Amino acid sequence: MKKYFFEKTALAFTLFILSSNVINAAVSLPSFFTDNMVLQQKSAVPFWGESDKQSVSVTTSWDRKTYKANVVNGKWNVVLKTPVYGGPYTIAINDGDLKTLQNVLIGEVWLCSGQSNMEMPLEGWGKINNYKEEIANADYPQIRLLQAEHVESTLPLNRLKVQHDGWNVCNPKTIADFSATAYFFARKIYEEKKIPIGLIHSSWGGTLVEAWTSSGALSTIHDFDTEIEAMKSETSRQALQQKYNEELAVWEKHLTNADKGFEDGKAVWATFKVDDSSWKIMKVPSFFDSNGLGNFDGIVWFRKKVTISDTSKDFTLSYFADDDDIIWVNGNYIGETKGYNVERHYTIPAQYLKKGENVIAIRVFDGAGNGGIYGEENIALKSEKETISLVGDWKYSIGANSKDLPAKPYLAQGQNRPSAIYNAMIVPLLDYKIKGVIWYQGESNAERAFQYQKLFPLLINDWREKFKDKNLPFFFVQLANYKQQKEQPGDSDWAELREAQFLTLKLPNTGMAVTTDIGNGEDIHPKNKQDVGGRLANIALAKVYNMKIEYSGPIYKSYKIENNTVVLDFNFNTDIKAKEGVLKGFSIAGSDQKFYWADAKIVKGKVVVYAQNVPSPAAVRYNWADNPNGNLTNASGLPASSFRTDVWKGITQEEKVKK
Repeated sequence: MKKYFFEKTALAFTLFILSSNVINAAVSLPSFFTDNMVLQQKSAVPFWGESDKQSVSVTTSWDRKTYKANVVNGKWNVVLKTPVYGGPYTIAINDGDLKTLQNVLIGEVWLCSGQSNMEMPLEGWGKINNYKEEIANADYPQIRLLQAEHVESTLPLNRLKVQHDGWNVCNPKTIADFSATAYFFARKIYEEKKIPIGLIHSSWGGTLVEAWTSSGALSTIHDFDTEIEAMKSETSRQALQQKYNEELAVWEKHLTNADKGFEDGKAVWATFKVDDSSWKIMKVPSFFDSNGLGNFDGIVWFRKKVTISDTSKDFTLSYFADDDDIIWVNGNYIGETKGYNVERHYTIPAQYLKKGENVIAIRVFDGAGNGGIYGEENIALKSEKETISLVGDWKYSIGANSKDLPAKPYLAQGQNRPSAIYNAMIVPLLDYKIKGVIWYQGESNAERAFQYQKLFPLLINDWREKFKDKNLPFFFVQLANYKQQKEQPGDSDWAELREAQFLTLKLPNTGMAVTTDIGNGEDIHPKNKQDVGGRLANIALAKVYNMKIEYSGPIYKSYKIENNTVVLDFNFNTDIKAKEGVLKGFSIAGSDQKFYWADAKIVKGKVVVYAQNVPSPAAVRYNWADNPNGNLTNASGLPASSFRTDVWKGITQEEKVKK
């Protein structure tokens, strides 16, 4: 009996060891080699992985070829030959244990990258136009989706972190949280060409272009040497951090001293009895930029009186604030949160409440862009016994205006350090064969728009070098119209950023989708992503897929001064015209560099610009504003890009680091 028990135990232990070896021996693939993936058609496609065996064979069902590779230091690679588009196919990987990838398509792979407007999903925080209908109709099994996770790193990484276990088939269940712009881009191309499309979406809201660029490329322009050195050296990083901390402490003291809501360190505007009868009214939730405060940055205090009937239980309150907030109830400090995209969850202890009238005070600091209390329309105080809606009128008053303070110190941290996202979200993809790139970014670099004239072409050339394709198609979205419209022509950092994007068209095999007609002055994330994706797709259809299709509005080419007029010539000038009514959006200046709104008319395919109070013109600008309203177009019906004929110094020319 003992002998039998010993033999059974030994056999079980042996089987366990063998099964463990099988598990460990299973071939390992990168996160983007999965079922449902798309491989680039008519290409030599690198395909690689890891194994602890001596060799690996890879068999592709489209040609029934077997590719063999020796395993060196645990790694192996082969190069697959892909045919013209088609599928579905399988790929079998065998190192002694068989692993088979199913439902693989051969088609076109596009990398989709940038910041929040590229990241904006159909549903979720995006909720694009007609999102419910768009999601319900998103049944496109020939479109495949790969979603990269947000990861940053000081050093280049080998592995890409992805969501949803890799590639997914496009359908109503998988599309809702995917990039809307990328989806509409792919949908248009697929509907026109019936080629399977693979979308690799790797973007991150609020990020800077230098974070997406390699440190090697950035080192050639020397604008970020200190930050790059800090990423390499712990000593340099600590010194930079200490300097920033000291400067930030001084600045925050300036801010607190300037805040009218504080006196001697006490939040006087949070108290129950403060006289707020002269305060103005604002709807909540909303952004205060679109409620009469224009491009305001600084501190705004909000107050609201609420009536509570039962104070036996704690209340909770959830909302978003842009950027940072502090909340009090009846003068009692409740909490504070930093970050524009972080949902607040506050608990209000019953001991701070009283039956009848109570006062909630929220201090919001906005450093740039939109500011305010925002989120779902159902913001409310909630307890186990009572729900009190806070939607509607709140009183507000300005505590401090950032324009009255020194510039806030800035230190690139986390994902916005130079090369930090490139290292983690682009480097792992460099050997994945792609057809091209679509890009939507620039809002975060608008304060340094002149520098973007260097940075954006630098990124494109850098990626082309790293992807080993000097002609890699790179199509991008020009910034949409945003912020309040101005009555008079003037300076604009957003116009200067658009100019930097416009100038990047000098690079070969690039294309730009102009969107100044479909933005939203009150929302930096316009909901019409259908047209954005469609316009990018039209560029690709014309430039990559050789379709005869209109894909561009007028593009400024040259000018000449004739007496008291300026005559403008354009590329893409077929049937150049005003979209409706008379031409608008043009301004003109003499040598004094003071611009006036101008009259403009079409004469023999050119635009003639003039103004009575500028008898000796020197320069013309078109749509030179944050939120322009020009209407120049052509046979395509697409808007003309903003431009200027002068090279006078702009407001961002001296800016080298983010404020």
